[in-house]
Amino acid sequence: MPGSRTGRPPVQRAARGPAAPRTARENPLRRFHTRAHRAWDRPLTAYYLILGGSLLIIVLGLVMVYSASQITALQMSLPGSFFFRKQFLAACIGGVLLLLASRMPVKLHRALAYPILAGAVFMMALVQVPGIGMSVNGNQNWISLGGSFQIQPSEFGKLALVLWGADLMARKQEKRLLSQWKHMLVPLVPVTFLLLGLIMLGGDMGTAIILTAILFGVLWLAGAPTRLFAGVLSIAGVLGVILIKTSPNRMARLACIGATEPKTGVADCWQAVHGIYALASGGLFGSGLGASVEKWGQLPEAHTDFIFAVTGEELGLAGTLSVLALFAALGYAGIRVAGRTEDPFVRYAAGGVTTWILAQAVINIGAVLGLLPIAGVPLPLFSYGGSALLPTMFAIGLLIAFARDEPAARAALAMRQPRFGRKRGAGGPRGPRRWNTMRRRASAARSSGER
Repeated sequence: MPGSRTGRPPVQRAARGPAAPRTARENPLRRFHTRAHRAWDRPLTAYYLILGGSLLIIVLGLVMVYSASQITALQMSLPGSFFFRKQFLAACIGGVLLLLASRMPVKLHRALAYPILAGAVFMMALVQVPGIGMSVNGNQNWISLGGSFQIQPSEFGKLALVLWGADLMARKQEKRLLSQWKHMLVPLVPVTFLLLGLIMLGGDMGTAIILTAILFGVLWLAGAPTRLFAGVLSIAGVLGVILIKTSPNRMARLACIGATEPKTGVADCWQAVHGIYALASGGLFGSGLGASVEKWGQLPEAHTDFIFAVTGEELGLAGTLSVLALFAALGYAGIRVAGRTEDPFVRYAAGGVTTWILAQAVINIGAVLGLLPIAGVPLPLFSYGGSALLPTMFAIGLLIAFARDEPAARAALAMRQPRFGRKRGAGGPRGPRRWNTMRRRASAARSSGER
């Protein structure tokens, strides 16, 4: 046959079809986004963010308190670690409170709402009694406990308002009363104004702003109408303007927004300007831990209200952004807990705690950056002050308890078994199961006639 040298017919080859298109490789950015989305959507994400983020803030705060307070302690003829030891003791006590709050059931938290509120009001009233209350930096908001220990009852008023307000709004929602504006406002707003009045008697407007933010957060979560929300906000704004206009000190603080050089007169803006100097000299990675210059007497309240400025000077932009990222993660986790729960008390309490921590962080950091007036509030979990640290750590315990109480998180925690600490034959996952399996096999063999 033609075309074949061996005389055999040529092999008929099958016609090739069109080549199958090759699957394009997945975009690395899209793959990273998918994995990150799955990680963020896991049941225990909020639990780990709250626990890990708060602990990191506390540990970093202890380090910065030790660094920023050494010079102040030496100037007061005290040991260099004086303020650090007090803060570390408060952190240990707060750790116990955090653990207790994280293990308490929701019913017990609701039962504690009224006693904590009554105790906070009583202690805030004691501040105004001569001989019991004491003034610090012009504010009559402290009670001396003897020696160098003091307590600020208004800090516990924040926790009281969160728990009591959440319990109140949850009971009203269960009775379907929140559709009426009078039930939404009464008695929440009058009790909040009572707390605000007791605080303003001492002149602490910064704490009053935080309580007002908590009130608005609870009202927003309760679904307050826009007109009602705007009305309460307008009343609070008018009262705030009156309180600022009638106080030369508050007007001086308002005049220091955006100041870059010290001035002469009542509003010298010394603290605000040197806070900016500290941040500006930090650079990208800072001058090194303990190498701050502004804490050598130039920056007032370096270990309390302006500890963020010392952090920027010693740890640089990287350190300040790390602190901001930790607070952002904590806020995201709190919002997630409040948004995914079906329990109204958990929703209001988690939202109130998240509003409290984020609003206080924004006010403190905004004042250090020169964007807001100096309100005299500490950076939550970070600044020096046991009175602020203890209720805040209890509130973090609340968020941890709520995050653990989610149905998906509860199921994920129940599926986990401890890897260490169990003896064989005493309830361990391997010993009893293997022994029971061997017993079943042996009994099956005997029943089949084998010996």
